Amino acid sequence: MLQNAVKSYQSVDKETMTGRETEARVLTQAALKLVDCQNNWDATDRKKRLDDALKYNQRIWSIFQVEVSKEENPLPPNIKQNILMLSRFIDRRIFETMAFPEKEKLTIIIKINQNIAAGLRDSTA
Repeated sequence: MLQNAVKSYQSVDKETMTGRETEARVLTQAALKLVDCQNNWDATDRKKRLDDALKYNQRIWSIFQVEVSKEENPLPPNIKQNILMLSRFIDRRIFETMAFPEKEKLTIIIKINQNIAAGLRDSTA
């Protein structure tokens, strides 16, 4: 019964959230996945956790790249350019971490995700 209540709440939550709130939530979730990897670096399932967290982050930033590249996107050109440059940096860091895993490499992605999420939340207030 509690599970149904949680699902109902999440459904309503998704329907009432703005795009920025959704983006903030997704970025926060992505950061938390990476933090979990750092905190459990020596776990036997680290490779799977890390791959899942990095791929999740990569999907999010790929979506941002596509959305910012659309001509009808209302963001100012300089903001679009900054987001694209940031997404390229994150892509490189993700690939580098996949090739040569080190938990410290995750910190910058975590901080970027958290800071952008905080900025998105502030802009919706």
